[in-house]
Amino acid sequence: MVAKRIIKKVAVLGSGIMGSRIACHFANIGLQVLLLDILPKDAPAGDKKARNKIVDDALAFALKSNPSPIYSKSFAKRITTGNFDDDMDKIADCDWVIEVVVERLDIKQKVFETVEKYRKTGTLITSNTSGIPIHLMTEGRSEDFKQHFCGTHFFNPPRYLKLLEIIPTKDTLSSVVDFLMLYGEKYLGKTTVLAKDTPAFIGNRIGVFSIMSVLHYVDKTGMTVEEVDKLTGPVIGHPKSATFRTNDVVGLDTMVHVANGLAENAPDDEAKELFQIPEFVTGMVKNNWLGSKTGQGFYKKEKVNGANQFFALDLKTLEYKPSQKVKFASLETTKTVDSLKDRLKILFAAKDKAGDFYRSTFYQLFAYSSNRIPEISDELYKIDSAMNAGFGWEMGPFEKWDALGVADTVKAMEASGNKSAQWVYDMLASGAQSFYKVEGGKRLYYDIPSKSYKIIPGTEQFILLDNIRPTHTIWKNSGTTITDIGDGIINLEFHTKMNTIGSEVIEGINKAITLAETSYKGLVISNEGANFSAGANVGMIFMLAVDQEFDELNMVIKAFQNTMMRVRYSSIPVVVAPHQMALGGGCEICLHADKVIAHAELYMGLVEFGVGLIPGGGGTKEFALRLSDELQDGDIEMNNFRDRFLTIGQAKVSTSAYEAFDYGYLKKDRDVVVVSRNRLLAEAKQHCLQMADEGYVQPTPRKDIRVLGKQALGLGYVGANTMYSGNYISEHDVKISQKLAYVLAGADLSQPTVVSEDYLLGLEREAFVSLCTERKTLERIQSILTGGKVLRN
Repeated sequence: MVAKRIIKKVAVLGSGIMGSRIACHFANIGLQVLLLDILPKDAPAGDKKARNKIVDDALAFALKSNPSPIYSKSFAKRITTGNFDDDMDKIADCDWVIEVVVERLDIKQKVFETVEKYRKTGTLITSNTSGIPIHLMTEGRSEDFKQHFCGTHFFNPPRYLKLLEIIPTKDTLSSVVDFLMLYGEKYLGKTTVLAKDTPAFIGNRIGVFSIMSVLHYVDKTGMTVEEVDKLTGPVIGHPKSATFRTNDVVGLDTMVHVANGLAENAPDDEAKELFQIPEFVTGMVKNNWLGSKTGQGFYKKEKVNGANQFFALDLKTLEYKPSQKVKFASLETTKTVDSLKDRLKILFAAKDKAGDFYRSTFYQLFAYSSNRIPEISDELYKIDSAMNAGFGWEMGPFEKWDALGVADTVKAMEASGNKSAQWVYDMLASGAQSFYKVEGGKRLYYDIPSKSYKIIPGTEQFILLDNIRPTHTIWKNSGTTITDIGDGIINLEFHTKMNTIGSEVIEGINKAITLAETSYKGLVISNEGANFSAGANVGMIFMLAVDQEFDELNMVIKAFQNTMMRVRYSSIPVVVAPHQMALGGGCEICLHADKVIAHAELYMGLVEFGVGLIPGGGGTKEFALRLSDELQDGDIEMNNFRDRFLTIGQAKVSTSAYEAFDYGYLKKDRDVVVVSRNRLLAEAKQHCLQMADEGYVQPTPRKDIRVLGKQALGLGYVGANTMYSGNYISEHDVKISQKLAYVLAGADLSQPTVVSEDYLLGLEREAFVSLCTERKTLERIQSILTGGKVLRN
């Protein structure tokens, strides 16, 4: 049981790139934040603006950065700034003090000396450091300070990268460690990993080894920058930035700094030679080619004949050449293989250059990771968790090893001169054949000391579909799966490409509602894909439109609308739990739910305008309905109409769940935001169950929607024509805008009128199908399908 501790106010000491962004993330979750930094030289006494210039400028820079560190601009009001000289005494009001000053031990120790003068007894005090030994920081501090002190290593950018390493000292109270582990996961939305006070901790120790292994392999074999990035990106479940683009983003100097630190501070590491910096990297640092921060690194972008052109560095000559597209025969064979586990098996068995690369670099990584236990961690799952959350890997080293087959891979590693740690051999000898397994819907890891499987600590409260799907699936088709998640609640998940919505998903939604209405209490719609849903299957719409099958297209859109209405008016509660992208049809599902439990990282919007259409799955109707519910007399009516019109007409997409409230996609009196991705489904289930147990009453279809008719229609027409006259939109945009205004206004009615949902759905469907007859709309759809680009024709 974690000791009860309430965090209301946090002090962040240091407002650099990390400090200001950590402050923003604490503001994201509703806390009051005190952000302090040093006093500018010669700042006059009494001039608060001048004395806070460093911290204020740093925060302003952070708030303007892209991607934004804050969920909503209004949340910045939760941050108060100050300086160490004038405002350090204010930390007495704080429950947690986080030091994020420059990476120098002497400076950190000096800051902590001042902190101890003002902090109240029992206040948490932590340091965000990527490498300085944690235990050295508390020398000379009081017992209470030491007991409440810990390392908390956030990864940059703190809002987006999920890893938070918790590094205690021998003096840190276990209750403090337990609290930070839970708080980081539940409230900050992090994957909290308990790390030992060893060089670079867990994430950077393994991550930098992996990068350095690749750099030395490239130095030896002459592989190009483009070839390596092709092999180390999404095809193996790593981020699109792969290896070299990631280095450019992070900064080559940062990677070199960590590698040098490991070479110096881990002298007994069996792979210490790999931490030596290759000659081409030394040359790049000498030239100040550090990546994005200096305008060039492994890649650079230049204007050539007025157009952007990308160049890649030739690592032998250190000259830039136009970036080349590369192909590998083995990668071509995996294009239709959706399962990462299956792809890895094919790639590691390949006999080409790609196969050689994978076997060499990953066999080294597997051996190195196994040898880091128990040095950096006693449990193998912590290494995987750190790489997944800190480096964006879909599968960590031991998970990849599992996918390839542990026993067979151990033999292949031996043959390549990469022998794994003895505990792996002991595990296989004990009869255990994998590092992980699933039992009773829970994921277990192999515990080395006990030679048995144990549940991963902290995951008991999670509902993870990957774990329960094999034994709890009650129905599925080619694009969806319905799973019993317990207590009378079922879950519907999509697993089409990008979770787009086509006939198989429509069938799945209807089947799930039918099952829930006859045999269960409620339905949750969620999934564990990269995105909730990228919207309707526009390829299908395009084919029907090109073939001029407009009657069939009308039926398809009507089926979509009917399904959305069924989501809204079923006899059981329907809760939708979106994450990442919920666009177009994915947004419309949320608009019609009884409740939305949204992950904080939610990019939601009705984006159909970009392909020459208006929302046709009830989205336009729903905006008209919500407009009716908030309408008043006079100018406010027109302002609200204009806002709704522009939200759809400008295809506005929220940059967080909180911004989705501002755009009207989420309802403040209904919907809930969850910061922890792992808790999203469990939270959605709980809300669904609560609604059912409290006596859910089936809603009645709306026939009381007040639309404004010609009054609003004129506003839409004038606005579109004004934008056209100013060359802000095209002639076809005007036509789409007029269709949108026609539906939102309820057609060209002579006065405000009360209409039904069916009436509005008919207008919406008619407008959608008519736009599909337009050549320019088809050109826009084709542009999205063939190049993924929005065409403004």
